[in-house]
Amino acid sequence: MIPRYQKVLFFLLLVVSIAMTVILVRLREQAHERLLRGEDIAPTSAPAVADAEQATLVVANDADGTLSSQLVSLPLPKDDGARARALLEKLLEFYSSPQSSHPLSAAERPVAQVFLLPINDPKTDAPQSDSTSRGQIRDTHAAPAQLAVVNLTSAFADGHPSGIQTEMLTVLSICATLHVNLPAITQVRFLVDGAERKNLAGHADLTRTYLTAEAVAIPAASTPAPSNGAIQ
Repeated sequence: MIPRYQKVLFFLLLVVSIAMTVILVRLREQAHERLLRGEDIAPTSAPAVADAEQATLVVANDADGTLSSQLVSLPLPKDDGARARALLEKLLEFYSSPQSSHPLSAAERPVAQVFLLPINDPKTDAPQSDSTSRGQIRDTHAAPAQLAVVNLTSAFADGHPSGIQTEMLTVLSICATLHVNLPAITQVRFLVDGAERKNLAGHADLTRTYLTAEAVAIPAASTPAPSNGAIQ
């Protein structure tokens, strides 16, 4: 015969077990409801990482071998290096559209990075002359000139159409777009996957340093041979 206290203890344990089961089921239901509410209020798209700004793309035209300016609005980061990369990504994305005047094959990531390096100016590094010390004060507030190192991806370079004019239009439009939006950039060099490459697609020399002012001033169709003043 089972003692009475054991019956009471068994009954109490059974009641506690049932109560715990009910509580756990309810907690599970509440957690599921909170999860569903979270999905309902979650944003359907990621928030913009930067405010949209007006920028200028210098766009190439294969029909007449010229460059022309086109205003666009796009989110631009505050950092100049990231800003330069965003501008070039937009430019090359524009070229991959079916209506492009300079059609290029689409690459998922055409520009890996853009590095901005200061250019030492011998004029500003030279010691002051007597006349300067007597009253001719140099302008020390001018933005220092910069060299932009554009690191293209091999996917973009390998898929670029071959041809001297086509390749030079791409190079010049990149240089001009950087200079128009970031005037401190006065020189541009190119890398492909972080390494120096002889040419873009067989013609445009990527071992040179390009002067952005020349890219803006000279139409691509009449670009002269490299000289001491144009391309270093």
